[in-house]
Amino acid sequence: MKKIFIIALFFSLVFGTTQAFAGNVAPNCTYKGVPLYGKVKVVTNFEDFKVKKVTNFEDIKVRKVTAFPDRCGRWQFVDNFEDFKIKYVDSFEDFKIKFVDSFEGI
Repeated sequence: MKKIFIIALFFSLVFGTTQAFAGNVAPNCTYKGVPLYGKVKVVTNFEDFKVKKVTNFEDIKVRKVTAFPDRCGRWQFVDNFEDFKIKYVDSFEDFKIKFVDSFEGI
């Protein structure tokens, strides 16, 4: 019985923490509990998320909108009153995005 418990504990630690360190967006379109839609500000310091722009193998598809950023992947870029801040990076990103004109989301 003790062996089964140890094996179960081992697998829960290995596979349970893999998702946290994978850098992927959750199925409900959140990352670290923050919904990935809304008003976004691009900054160079003090960001909420580090984002890498890619053309393939993205974590989320992002559509730039000017109004109603109310669904997964719809981002309205603003200078004030943002929902979250991002910084564009080339490596060590939190998640990867691809800009699209339609079919935004995960």
